[in-house]
Amino acid sequence: MEPNGAEGDAAHLASVALAEAPARRFSGIRWRSKLESVVIPLGVIIVSMILFGIFVAWQGAEPLAVFASIKKGAFGSWFSFQNTLVRAAPLMLCALCTAIPLRLGLVVIGNEGALVIGGLCATAAGLQCQDASASTVHIVMAATGMFAGGLWIMIVGALKQYRGVNETISSLLLNYVAIAVLNQAVNSWMKDPDSLNKPSSFPIPDEKMFQPFGDTQIHWGLVFGIIYCLCAWFLIQKTTFGFQIRTVGANVRAARLAGLAVGPLTLLTCFIAGAAPGLAGMVEVAAVQGRANESLNAWYGYSGILVAFLARQNALACIFMSVLLGGLLASGGILQRAHHLPDATIVVFQGIVFLTILYSESLYGRFKFFQEARE
Repeated sequence: MEPNGAEGDAAHLASVALAEAPARRFSGIRWRSKLESVVIPLGVIIVSMILFGIFVAWQGAEPLAVFASIKKGAFGSWFSFQNTLVRAAPLMLCALCTAIPLRLGLVVIGNEGALVIGGLCATAAGLQCQDASASTVHIVMAATGMFAGGLWIMIVGALKQYRGVNETISSLLLNYVAIAVLNQAVNSWMKDPDSLNKPSSFPIPDEKMFQPFGDTQIHWGLVFGIIYCLCAWFLIQKTTFGFQIRTVGANVRAARLAGLAVGPLTLLTCFIAGAAPGLAGMVEVAAVQGRANESLNAWYGYSGILVAFLARQNALACIFMSVLLGGLLASGGILQRAHHLPDATIVVFQGIVFLTILYSESLYGRFKFFQEARE
């Protein structure tokens, strides 16, 4: 049945926009809106620091000394900066699990579950091909982890698209399912009998692990994170597929009228998003832990949600924000030693930043200075 009237006009306009998307260029630089996307996140960081300073002062610590310790623990030396980069690597990949679906209009927070499932499945695959070369084991583990993580988040997209289940709730609940599957596996069929105090899988042989670069702690996870962020940015911003994603996110009804296959597009986008934390889980096993155990549930996924919102769903900004947040995570120990604050104090800081970000979403478009002049 052909659309008519207003629906026909909307379908025609949407089809024209979709066809001409690759050839369109901005007639001028929209500097006001771009400035807004920088100023407001910076304001969020400043306000969060003030609130956190009040909190640590209430705990009896000197706020300026605490911030100095955070800087020292995150960037004060080459050793501490290495620790920051190591923590930033999984954050980049986990952030994409939220950032990419947000461009589609979906709020997915299943990052932790995808990381855990990706790491678990990658471990199982790696243990099955121990006789192969190290590079083959890495490829098999990476492919398995990405596939498992992608399928895990694709379930969220399918539930939303075909059953109307809220993606935020389903992805959150799937985190707990993934953690339960991990605990069941390392306590039963994957358990190494020698792992008594901390049930774990059989280990990946040392020669099949990712080796750090030179004398540093930095491993291939950082390279994977940067490359994935670059590819995600190019996919979303520079391709027709990315324009389709942004079209659905802007107006799903217009996208359907234009003939876009919203269902398959949603599933594929969720798969690409879930593959990122799946790869992060593989790297945590192959470069850090050496085996699957409860340490896979290290809250990188939840921190990745914060990175995605702070980066305004921009994959390139996820790289920078991951380094900042990685520095925060790396500085938790020094706060405990130097200021006698609980190690979880950094988690409080993350919570303050997240709440401030949520509030700041209501500020976009409200300041006249940042509004572009109408042509």
